[in-house]
Amino acid sequence: MIAADTSSLIAYLSGDRGTDVEGLETALSESQLCLPPVVLTELLSDPKLPGAVARALDQIPVLEILDGYWQRAGHLRSRVLALRRKARLADTLIAQSCLDHGVPLLARDADYRNLARVSNLTLLG
Repeated sequence: MIAADTSSLIAYLSGDRGTDVEGLETALSESQLCLPPVVLTELLSDPKLPGAVARALDQIPVLEILDGYWQRAGHLRSRVLALRRKARLADTLIAQSCLDHGVPLLARDADYRNLARVSNLTLLG
């Protein structure tokens, strides 16, 4: 399984190109794509999201939130902030979902590098 960040999914839906979009296309074609819950929430929050896209998102497996998730995410973000680096809350929650399930994350957002520096997060794209 491979998880995708919101930025990569938006790029894919917009017809953009990039290594993250290529990885996303491969994961979709091989039924290997999954979504962290926060990514699904961010995508569905767009009031202009076409109904067909929303229905397609319903077909993609969503990573389950495991016991202790919120505590682990808080500690993860704390480690990044202690280094005086940026760690947005949504990005931290997405990264923690991937860490909990041992799945790599496709992302074009460079801010995930800060989270990967202090954890075993595998970034693709």
